[in-house]
Amino acid sequence: MSAAALFDVDGTLVDTTYWHTVAWAEAFAQYGQTPAMARIHGAIGMGGAQLLDHLLGEDRDHGEDDAISAAHQALFARYWPHLRAFDDAAELLRELHRRGWTITLASSASGRDLQVMRRVLDADDAIDHATNADDVDAAKPAPDLVHAALGKSGTEPEAALFVGDTPWDVQAAARAHVGCITVLSGGFSEQPLRMAGAVEVHRDVGELLTGLDASALSDPARYLAASG
Repeated sequence: MSAAALFDVDGTLVDTTYWHTVAWAEAFAQYGQTPAMARIHGAIGMGGAQLLDHLLGEDRDHGEDDAISAAHQALFARYWPHLRAFDDAAELLRELHRRGWTITLASSASGRDLQVMRRVLDADDAIDHATNADDVDAAKPAPDLVHAALGKSGTEPEAALFVGDTPWDVQAAARAHVGCITVLSGGFSEQPLRMAGAVEVHRDVGELLTGLDASALSDPARYLAASG
């Protein structure tokens, strides 16, 4: 059994969180909805359906959900030229791959957006597998994406670690019985990540790379031995 490092992408490897916040705000405004930007930011990292329920309430009229989501997709696409990978994101994936981890992307983004972010990340040589919101019925914080990533990685929950930036990542990983390492680059502070159950919190992937030898991601063989 191989050890797998499962990665969120938005806000973890690629700096997209605030572009998503603006795109959702503009999409909501088109349909007369005005949730505060801070509340929208706090829901980034959820799948689209979960985000709408979280911000607009589950008992609302769902008739405009598809239109709002489509507007968000179109508006977010305007920001594609501005997307950039976080410093050392690609280097972290390559170093983990070199150390023997199976690298799998587990993103709540659509397949189209994930393709764009993979081009921005420019680390396909270190990525073994990927799954996205189009592959599952329920995105984060449901565990479906984590389960799908484990399946593609060919490993069990105890042999995997998830790396994300939101409480929704931590919750999804926990529901799949996978430990979660987090970074602050998506805009969440340390406290909600710790409260959700994050086993490590780092400023960003660059700091994680610098301190890799002290992380649970240091050595896949050691992690497998400890989890076994």
